[in-house]
Amino acid sequence: MTIDDKDSERHRAKMAKRKAVQDKEVAEKTIEKGLLIVNTGPGKGKTTAALGLALRMLGYGKKVGVVQFIKGAWHTGEKDAFAAFGERVVWHTMGEGFTWETQDLARDIAAAERAWAKALELMSDPSISLIVLDELNIALRYDYLDLGKVVDALKARRADLHIVVTGRNAKPALVDAADLVTEMTVVKHHFSAGVKAQQGIEF
Repeated sequence: MTIDDKDSERHRAKMAKRKAVQDKEVAEKTIEKGLLIVNTGPGKGKTTAALGLALRMLGYGKKVGVVQFIKGAWHTGEKDAFAAFGERVVWHTMGEGFTWETQDLARDIAAAERAWAKALELMSDPSISLIVLDELNIALRYDYLDLGKVVDALKARRADLHIVVTGRNAKPALVDAADLVTEMTVVKHHFSAGVKAQQGIEF
């Protein structure tokens, strides 16, 4: 592709206008606060995105916490990778597998309650900057926990604490309380074509 001087100048002027708009918009944002972030929807990548934020926080020398509400039976590469950060990562796998695996309502509720107690413990630790509550949405969907109490506690978090909640079917009350909600959608998934869960991709 050949670019002449006229094209180059037109592009420069267009980008200069775009930059001015962007700079103005950024300058108008002055609030700094701990965010309640929800990653939901049927698409793949909710936990992966949350752990990406955890990795970013670690890159700035911060401490993060992870509580996994449902997952428990799987060995995952991300848990091993985060272990390399030592005491700057507090990781608790509290689940016992998905409800169709345990097939025991009382056991599932007890596991969710233990995980929530651990989450509250981490929320009270002032040294932690970000907490990932992985698959909390699933525990709320099946009424393993009291939705009102959970939402109230998340809203009452300290002002500088970021919390990321993952899982499908986020409850409307949680969505309303959140600062940032992302819904992952499915466009195409290899599972539908018979491809099994693979190391490094699903776990």
